[in-house]
Amino acid sequence: TRYFVDHRKVRVIGGRGGGGGHSFYSEPRKEFGGPDGGNGGDGGHVIFKADRQIKSLSSILPFYQGFHGQRGGSKNCYGANGAYMYVKVPVGTLVKEDGKIVADFTRHGEEYVAAYGGAGGKGNRFFLSNENRAPTFFTPGEPGQERVLHLELKTTAHAGLVGFPNAGKSSLLRAISNAKPAVAAYPFTTLNPHVGIVHYEDYEQVAVADIPGLIRGAHQNRGLGMAFLRHIERCRFLLYVVDLSESQPWIQLQDLKYELEQYKKGLSKIPCVVIGNKIDLAQSRINLPLLREQVGDRVIALSALTGDNLEELLLHLRELYNSYVRREQSQGKSPVKW
Repeated sequence: TRYFVDHRKVRVIGGRGGGGGHSFYSEPRKEFGGPDGGNGGDGGHVIFKADRQIKSLSSILPFYQGFHGQRGGSKNCYGANGAYMYVKVPVGTLVKEDGKIVADFTRHGEEYVAAYGGAGGKGNRFFLSNENRAPTFFTPGEPGQERVLHLELKTTAHAGLVGFPNAGKSSLLRAISNAKPAVAAYPFTTLNPHVGIVHYEDYEQVAVADIPGLIRGAHQNRGLGMAFLRHIERCRFLLYVVDLSESQPWIQLQDLKYELEQYKKGLSKIPCVVIGNKIDLAQSRINLPLLREQVGDRVIALSALTGDNLEELLLHLRELYNSYVRREQSQGKSPVKW
């Protein structure tokens, strides 16, 4: 199973600068040509770069070392600079140092210098003066910058599945996409967020994230807590999954919206649809009209287990996606594509 990795601790060190050259020019009939040791090249930077093709932090290594600069040569030849090392990270990645956000990648192609390379050393030619016509002194290259950074990924999926444990989110994601999250009859089966891709006939792809089950008090870091609430922040629309077989299923929806609002004001106001799952059960059919009376949002009743009414969800999901694309384009922005 390929897990969706949303946390990484990375140690980065810039490349060391090359040492200065130490030599004296000499040729026939010009024995004392003076110093001609060139400067060393600068070390290469380590640079994080956002790439829309990268969807998870699973490919990020725990350590990166920049390329070193080359030593200065004779005849005043400077050493070559170390090449830059680019590390591709997903769009939506936060870079933190000592708990403070130092970079936030929201667009494809954005870059952040994680560690600067060290400066190259000075060759003995640099120290030539009227007082010292034959300097033997030269300096070594500087070491590169060293940092320990924490990478966090806030999912940039189009839709987020939000619901309490055992509401059927993982089963629903399995039914509509190619993702294979674990499914079992106990709470917190899903411990890692999963992203599934819904494919349409015109080759459009809608990304749906299965956010691990929230519980009452999640905004106070209870249960899996805020480790996964942050993934909901950047979803363009939400799919609230409620268990229709439980009594008063509208209470689930009220609690879910309360948790989102307590975590971040306005989060519960983004476009959404309510999914009443487990319609194949007798109690669910009784609760469905009661839920529709209590809820102002659209309610889609379905069964992730049997596949009943999944087509209505897929059609409405595409409508939400099209609305998001039109809204972004009207504001002169580029919609997120998967």
